[in-house]
Amino acid sequence: MELEYDVVVVGAGPGGSVAAKYAAMAGCSTLMIEKRQEIGTPVRCGEGIAKRWLDDVGIEPSKKWIANEVDGARIISPNGTILTVDESRAGNECGFVIHRDVFDMTLAQQAASAGAEVMVKTSATGIMREDGRITGVRARSMGREFNIKSKIVIAADGFESQVGRWAGINTNLKPKDVDSCYEYTLVGVDIDRRYTDFFIGNIAPGGYIWMFPKGNDIANVGIGVQTSKIKGPGEAKMYLDRFIQKHPEFSKGKPIMEIAGGVSISPPLERTTLPGLMLVGDAARMIDPVTGGGIYNACIAGRIAGEVAGRAVENADYSQKMMDAYEKGWRDRMEEHLYRNYLMKEKISRLDDATFDRLVEAMTKVDMKRMTTLDILRAIQQKYPDLVKEFEEFM
Repeated sequence: MELEYDVVVVGAGPGGSVAAKYAAMAGCSTLMIEKRQEIGTPVRCGEGIAKRWLDDVGIEPSKKWIANEVDGARIISPNGTILTVDESRAGNECGFVIHRDVFDMTLAQQAASAGAEVMVKTSATGIMREDGRITGVRARSMGREFNIKSKIVIAADGFESQVGRWAGINTNLKPKDVDSCYEYTLVGVDIDRRYTDFFIGNIAPGGYIWMFPKGNDIANVGIGVQTSKIKGPGEAKMYLDRFIQKHPEFSKGKPIMEIAGGVSISPPLERTTLPGLMLVGDAARMIDPVTGGGIYNACIAGRIAGEVAGRAVENADYSQKMMDAYEKGWRDRMEEHLYRNYLMKEKISRLDDATFDRLVEAMTKVDMKRMTTLDILRAIQQKYPDLVKEFEEFM
């Protein structure tokens, strides 16, 4: 059996669904395949997103997938100093706390409504290549193996991406560029649902602990720990359990869900395209290395990929030059920020708790219109130049 489409999208996460939607809207016959039997599960996410970018990719806020709307974020230093930031100045993971499974399903429904076909329980097992161009994928579904021929392949297959590797793109990660994550959804916690909380310091070596409030007494409490800083399996959970035990507002809660996984905190790939192929989201290492958040970047890149696919099909041009339009599009939008935050992550991961305390205390005493890493450093530099000497190369 062989299927044929203009565009095949591998992976039905946010980036894949947005790519499929925009490819279909451009008039391409589009198929999106997802290896799991249900889109959006299992959830591997803190479930926080910002509001401000949703319009950019045609996503209308919906009560179906919004669990809670927050007013801002709080950064808590090791000594308990709290920096409160309103939602408009916070990052791309602050605004809504969502039901990620429903959110992902909603985006897939949008893609289908735009004309894309969707196949679940369908895994890509290899790529097809002809005359130096990617021309489709090999797939397996319900025990059947078949080819899906296409003019364009969009790989949105996540952290464990295979498509890029099969195509010959170097997707390898170093241990220091991966965070090991663990999260509980806790019921019966004593929280302020108006704020997402981020606890920094060596309670989470090379990472941080988060609290995303999903309601009055329910929250996602999780941790990311730099893999190079842990000695063995289960250590991320150990750090999180230790933290929860020391915080009565969380220890009184009862877990109704536990998830574990990894997230890349690396620079983006040096190359995310080949003739006939575009990599999107975590498959292209587009995760923010400081926050570990990636939904925004995946969706923006997905739109660009879908639109470039539409132009490629319209012009029957699947060359590297055409794919470079995607490469340029996403890099113009986010590459500088990702590289700066990667270098920042490298510095931050070496700070001790005393320095974290001084930084957060300094941040509470300066006025900032935005909360990007660059704005934070510039604001602190004005009043406390000695604190940011180590970071001057970023400014």
